Amino acid sequence: MQPKHFRYDEQDGVGTIRLDRPDRLNALTFDSYAELRDFFVTLRTRESARAVVITGTGRAFCSGGDVKDIIGALMDVPQAELYAFTRMTCELIANIRRLEKPVIAALNGITCGAGAVIAAAADLRIATENAKIAFLFTKVGLSGADMGAAWLLPRIVGLGHASELLMAGEFVSPQRAYEIGLYHRVVLEHELLPEAQRWAGKLADGPAFGLAVTKRMLNLEASMTMEEALSAEGWIQAECMRHPDYRRGYEAALEKREPQFRDTSGSKA
Repeated sequence: MQPKHFRYDEQDGVGTIRLDRPDRLNALTFDSYAELRDFFVTLRTRESARAVVITGTGRAFCSGGDVKDIIGALMDVPQAELYAFTRMTCELIANIRRLEKPVIAALNGITCGAGAVIAAAADLRIATENAKIAFLFTKVGLSGADMGAAWLLPRIVGLGHASELLMAGEFVSPQRAYEIGLYHRVVLEHELLPEAQRWAGKLADGPAFGLAVTKRMLNLEASMTMEEALSAEGWIQAECMRHPDYRRGYEAALEKREPQFRDTSGSKA
C-alpha cells in the first residue's frame, strides 16, 4: 500500500489518497492513471479501509491529463493505442464506482477534465471556496461524454444541468456547483480535510455490508425498470436482515445507544 505516483495513508478506518504533483496542478500521467485504477481494486479487499477520501495538494484537486505527458503524446499514435488509453481512464472511474465503500472527494482547488469526472464518481463531494470545476472536454475539441461523465452527471444534477456542464465546458464556481447539487458542502480551506474525514469516519463506523449494498444498488438500478428495482430491493433487503449488523442495530435501539457496527473481536463481520 505504498503507491509511487500519489500518497496514501490510513487512520481509524479511513484511507486517504492524496494526488501530489502541485507544480503540475496534480495532473495525471499514464502511470498515475494506471496506478489509481489498480489501487481502487486493491482497496476492495483492504478491510482496514472502510471509507476513502481522495484529495490533492496545493491549489488544485486535479487538472486532468498532463498536457505534455498525455495530451501531446497522444497526438500521433495508432487508433489501438488511443482506445487502450481511453479504456484505461474509463476503468479508473468504473473501479471507483465498483468499490463498495464510501468514497469522498475533498476538492481543495481547481477541478477539471479527468479530475472533475473522478470527483463525480465519488459518493460525496466536499469543496473549498476555491474549488471551481469544469468538464472542459469540448474546449479542446473532444466529446463531453468522457470517462463516464454523461452517465454520472445527469444522475447527480439532472439532464439540464449536465447538458450545460458537458456542452459548454465552462468553469462553474463552488457556489453554483453547490446550488445544482454537484457539491454537497462548500467549506473554508482549513475546514476541508477535517470535514471530509469527519464524514468518512462517520461512514466508516456504519454498517459496511449495508453501505456496500446501497452503493451496488445505486449503480445497478439506473438501468432497471421500477418493477425490477422493487424486486431487487426486496431480495437484497431480506439478505441484509440475515447479516449480524441487523441484530446489532436492533439491540442498540433497544438499549438506546449508538450501534457498534465495527467488529473489534478480530473476526470478520
